[in-house]
Amino acid sequence: MYRPTIGLEIHAELRTKTKMFCDSKNDPDETRPNVNVCPVCLAHPGTLPVANREAVRHMVRIGTAIGGTIADFSEFDRKSYFYPDIPKGYQISQYAHPIVSGGSLAGIAITRVHLEEDTARSSHEGGKSLVDFNRAGIPLMELVTEPVIHDAETAGRFARELQLLLRTLGAGEANLEKGEMRIEANVSVSKEEGAFGTKVEIKNLNSFRSVERAIAYEVERQAALLESGGAVSQETRGWNEAKQETFHQRFKEGSADYRYFPEPDLPKLYLAEIPEFASEEIKASLPELPWERRARYARDYTLKESDAAYLAGDAARAAFFDAVVAALTDTKLAPLENRSLTGLVALAANYVVSDLAGIYAKKGSEDYAALHADAFAKLIRLAAAGELSSRGAKDVLALLVEKGGDPEAIAKEHGLVQVHDEGILQEAVKAMIALEEKAVAEYRAGKAAALQYLIGKGMQATKGAGNPAVLKDLIQKELDS
Repeated sequence: MYRPTIGLEIHAELRTKTKMFCDSKNDPDETRPNVNVCPVCLAHPGTLPVANREAVRHMVRIGTAIGGTIADFSEFDRKSYFYPDIPKGYQISQYAHPIVSGGSLAGIAITRVHLEEDTARSSHEGGKSLVDFNRAGIPLMELVTEPVIHDAETAGRFARELQLLLRTLGAGEANLEKGEMRIEANVSVSKEEGAFGTKVEIKNLNSFRSVERAIAYEVERQAALLESGGAVSQETRGWNEAKQETFHQRFKEGSADYRYFPEPDLPKLYLAEIPEFASEEIKASLPELPWERRARYARDYTLKESDAAYLAGDAARAAFFDAVVAALTDTKLAPLENRSLTGLVALAANYVVSDLAGIYAKKGSEDYAALHADAFAKLIRLAAAGELSSRGAKDVLALLVEKGGDPEAIAKEHGLVQVHDEGILQEAVKAMIALEEKAVAEYRAGKAAALQYLIGKGMQATKGAGNPAVLKDLIQKELDS
């Protein structure tokens, strides 16, 4: 049985106003080619780089969040290689002295996190190769894990947690589909416990599913190759999404091939001497981190671990839920009889996790900015107070997402306010029973399921507005009389 060993190298573009070493705009949404460029990022002779302070600050905050060691001294290095997307013939990166060393995330030990400049973007069409320099020079974080991952699912979970952390910190959106986050996996297999096989690097995986599938495929490929008496080559491979398989790109370079040496055009970084990078200042600037938020949801609101993870699993979703909780705890609102705050929050969580998630899944996107937390909280209070049935609340929620507005007004307009009046409901019950002879006969014969069926029919007859408890009582009285 072969045991896989996996390490990840993840690049993520950082959110700054300008690029890493010049004042060209950092705009990942720009679609016009070669608009955000200048002599520095185009490598014109005689130009000099200047380090982006905000990018360095992002790195220090990321390193603090993962419990890494922030370097007192750091410097940039030249990483030499030739490719059309690197006009200088080298990339400004970090080698011997990264800004962050150590730390962990999602239970995975981290080797280092360093800062560098992104490359230009190449495209190949109609027999021509084109280069867009808008991306050239954008601040790029590279995080390298220890080789301590042993399955594809754990690798995917780590990558998702890193994306969430970057978004929570405001360091970047890390959208894989836009190339703002690129994941590379180093995979080897061995039969010996604690031993490494020959490492194969899988490059530029652009979705979390691709990460997991490419790793799983590569583990199987290497194991089958070794089992047949072959040998694994140290190489770089790509991932073919259509064929669901990896393919050879080139044989792997070593660090010596890049001829790293300190960047002579940039000053050394003595981070410990910069007041705003002091440990206390940085810690105070951090928001509630994803794992802290999950723990708080589970602890304070007694939510299931899976529900807490879902609510905290997206920064906008978590902000929306927190705003809903704040609206539910508004002291100006009258307390609901027999409904504690914890119960209200649990009900709100259930509607977000199940009903709202289902609506957004059909839409194909989550737009929490268009759904007011106060309106959602009012909907929860109406449902908790029995003013709306479960069915009615779901219908009102769908209309809220579609058009916005006041949930109480929507419920009244569409006849969804729950009816408690026995006199009104009795007429609907009599009419329904007259049409359900078979179910009535089954109930009177002792079939308990028939009662639930009739209650459901009663709810249909009242368009979801009938109080189920009142309907049940009226149906039983009518049938037992």
